[in-house]
Amino acid sequence: MRITILTLFPDMMRGILETSIVGKAQKKGAVTVDYVDIRKFATDSYGSVDDRPYGGGAGMIMKVDVLHAALKSVVTGESHVILTAAGGALFTQKKAREYADTRKHLVIICGHYEGVDARILKYVHEEISIGEYVLTGGELPAAVITDAVVRLLPGTFTKDGVAENETYTKYTKEPPQYTRPAEYDGQSVPEVLMGGDHKKIEEWKETNETTK
Repeated sequence: MRITILTLFPDMMRGILETSIVGKAQKKGAVTVDYVDIRKFATDSYGSVDDRPYGGGAGMIMKVDVLHAALKSVVTGESHVILTAAGGALFTQKKAREYADTRKHLVIICGHYEGVDARILKYVHEEISIGEYVLTGGELPAAVITDAVVRLLPGTFTKDGVAENETYTKYTKEPPQYTRPAEYDGQSVPEVLMGGDHKKIEEWKETNETTK
């Protein structure tokens, strides 16, 4: 899979996505993540990527011609383009699975400033939000989406099935988990988890899957 992120801050994205699980997945060849600096497609000597909104209002709006030029530089017939937007459809584990299973090239446009010129939506397949709150830009949502998708790709984890036994995948809420020591500050690990009976352990997990 290939994920391309259109952003004003590519170095910020590299700092997040070239470490930990996503960074390891790239080294293994499970995914390719690349970055397009939107500012390189500005049409003036100042590198302008935004302008005042028609009709007035606070803030600045990202320019459609600049965004579209950046988008055209990477889009192919296999690309699925999403725009991070506070008012978009809520990103879920189901959506992450859909992307991981069906998309070969995911393009994520990071909005910024007060928003983007609405005419860019002609070239976008989906608007996606990671929650009902407003962020400074789309870089953090793009990182969240990328992380959630990459961990579902074959080859990301050394052991098969790691991502299949998690919250919102197998369980509504993942059951409590424990490790050594078996007792700590008056709290003990449930005996069933130390007994080695895998059937009973699975039954316990299913019974406790909604426990916070």
